[in-house]
Formats: sequence, structure tokens, C-alpha cells
Amino acid sequence: MCNNAMKKYTIFVSLLAIVPLCFVSKAYGQLSPGFYDITCPIVQAIVRSTVINAINQEPRMAASLLRLHFLDCFVQGCDASLLLDSSGSIISEKGSNANKNSARGFDVIDRIKHQVERICPGVVSCADILALAARDSTLIAGGPSWTVDLGRRDSLKSSLSGSNDNIPGPNTTFETILSKFTSQGLTMVDLVALSGAHTIGKARCTSFRQRLYNQNGGGKPDATIDPSYGLMLRGQCPPSGGDQNLFNLDPATPDQFDNIYYKNLVLSRGLLNSDQILFTNQASRKLVEQYAGNKRLFFDQFVISMVKMGNLFPLTGADGEIRESCRSVNAPLVSLETVLT
Repeated sequence: MCNNAMKKYTIFVSLLAIVPLCFVSKAYGQLSPGFYDITCPIVQAIVRSTVINAINQEPRMAASLLRLHFLDCFVQGCDASLLLDSSGSIISEKGSNANKNSARGFDVIDRIKHQVERICPGVVSCADILALAARDSTLIAGGPSWTVDLGRRDSLKSSLSGSNDNIPGPNTTFETILSKFTSQGLTMVDLVALSGAHTIGKARCTSFRQRLYNQNGGGKPDATIDPSYGLMLRGQCPPSGGDQNLFNLDPATPDQFDNIYYKNLVLSRGLLNSDQILFTNQASRKLVEQYAGNKRLFFDQFVISMVKMGNLFPLTGADGEIRESCRSVNAPLVSLETVLT
């Protein structure tokens, strides 16, 4: 057999060896906790160890990784579209109003993906890594744990408009925020419980300045802000400038995942308008009071709502792909016909 023919035959046989794996992949049409038990049993250990190291270096990273999962799922389902960089026909969601100068933790996801690809190449999706990192971040910060359903695949596209339209803003009304949740199949209970993620993390001055100076006109602070808390905020968030100054979403226990966030709302110490309106609105106030008085009740509902959110419109089976890099779609495969020509 001549050299060229031998080379084509070798490539052909190599490609055939991949085919059975493709059929195995397509057989998994639904999410399940044991999706990687055979193909990559070490994946959860890799995610957890990397997340632990990242949070040890910077406690704020727990909130950042948890938020990435939320920002991804609310656009076109939990498909890692958020992680795509702009290239070719793709316009990244990272530049949306909700994400620009705010979403962070992408480097941690990159580190996890790099380690997983070394051991289990082409097996674990970036979408599943996001879901696992969110769970582990919550647990490491002192919150509850839960079983993560796995088997999501990664999107081949992003949606900048979807990110701009679907992610609730810090100064939007209760009705608008609730409508964005219900459009995803989530309820008011989910809204109040998932907002409890703000028990950790930080927000920029530009996210809440409106409440401090001009929401009610005349430069006066919002009446729903505790006066002493508002005075402290005004001292570090001036009427102009200091846009990137950071403030703890929970001034009492900023790095601890607990129910103090809800206690703050009862005391009119919610940082963002989107936080405080959960207490000022009559429809959601009772839930805030219940979670403020019972941490276990909050934890239990948070788990239910996170699982529900994490299962929003996942790509499974033959849809999407398993990206080699979370930042870009895979290069097109060369067909057998092309190889053998």
C-alpha cells in the first residue's frame, strides 16, 4: 500500500474509533447526577479543588462563580453561552449591561476546563462545570449543598440581546423582575430564594447610587434605606465619581452564606433596590420574613430553586457540543469524505 493510501486508511480507522463514543453520547437525552460516572468520574473533585483554591485566594470569588451560573441560565438556558468570547459571528454576552465590568470568574472556569480536558478530553461540558462550580461555591461559603444533574451540552451561539433583555437590573421594579423570572418558568418563591445569593458578594456604587441621591428627587435618599446605613453609603459613594467603588451586599457577614441578607432587608439595609423591594412589596414580604427567621427554611428552598434554575432549557443529546475551550466553539470536523478524497 502506498504512503498516501496508508495515511488515509489510518485516519479513516482513527475516525471510526470515535463513532461508538458519539452514539454513547446521544444515548443520554436527559440530565442525571451520574452522567460522568464512567467517562470522567474525577470531574467533581477537580471542580471542587479548583473552586476551593480560588475562594481561599479571594473569598469574593464564591459569589462571582455562583452569579455566572445565574447569568448564563437566564439568557437561552444553561448552555455556557455566557462564556463565549466575541469572534466571527459571535457577539459575546460579556459586554451586556448586566455583565460588562461586573461578571467575573471566567479565569477560574478556564482553569477547571483545562484540567478536565487533560484527563477527560472532549467529555465534560462548560455548562456542567458552571453548574458544579455554583454548587461548590455555595457550600464552601457556608451554604447548603445539593446534587447537580449533569449532561448539559454547550451552545454554538451567544445572545447579547437576550442578556440585555432577560437579566433583571438592580433598579428595576418588582413587577419587572418577577416577570423576568416567570418568563423562565420560575415563581415568586424562586425569586425571593435565589435573591438570597446576595448574602455574599459585592456591588458597585453605580448599581445603587440612584437610591442615595435622586430616586425620589431633590437629592434625598430613598425612604426605604435605614438612615444610618444610607449615611455610610453616601460617604463612600458620592453623587458623581467612584462608580467602581465596591460595597458588600451583606454588610454584616459579607463572605458567609447565611440568612442575614433577609434580616438586613427587614432592617431596611438592602443595598440594591432589587433587594429591598422584596420586603417593601406586600406580595413577597412574608417570604422575606420567613427566611429571616429560619435559615434552614431558606437553605431548603434555595436548593430547590437552584436545581430548578440549573435545569432551564439545557442542550442534551446531539444538540450543541462539548467545547474544547469554554471561550470558543470547536473548529469544524473534517468529514470522512474529505479525508478519503
